[in-house]
Amino acid sequence: MTDHRKRAEPASQADENHEYQMIGEFDLPGEPGNDRLAMEKVAQVLAPLRLEKQRLDRLKTAVAEATLNALEHGSRYQHEVPVTIRVRVSQKRIAVEVTNFGDTDIPLDPELPDLEAKMAGEQKPRGWGFFLIQHLVDEVHITNQPARHTIELFVNRQS
Repeated sequence: MTDHRKRAEPASQADENHEYQMIGEFDLPGEPGNDRLAMEKVAQVLAPLRLEKQRLDRLKTAVAEATLNALEHGSRYQHEVPVTIRVRVSQKRIAVEVTNFGDTDIPLDPELPDLEAKMAGEQKPRGWGFFLIQHLVDEVHITNQPARHTIELFVNRQS
């Protein structure tokens, strides 16, 4: 059974019933290890909201994975090609955007990982990141533009 809320969708289809306020924005150089820095900075920005620990931990992991993908595939670990992170909140939701300025699109419909196929060598061993992200947050939207690619992670503030 597929949970359509978690499928990659263009950001233009985002729920317009939420009025968001920007509470944080920062750029990170395209360097290895900055995925962990992104995760910690997002946690600092969100600290005043006092999210339940499990919800925050899941979001932090999703942010780290999205940033790692942006660093590897977008920036290609080039210091001068940054990753931009924006954190917005509404009364009910949190949105974290991870944007890279590389030339590689974020797949809109990535192949679902199949453990047996991976073990048999029928599917590349990588490809777990987006699958993980989809299962850590409540909704994911992707926007690909020339030299600008954004994955937007949405988390409900309450269960």
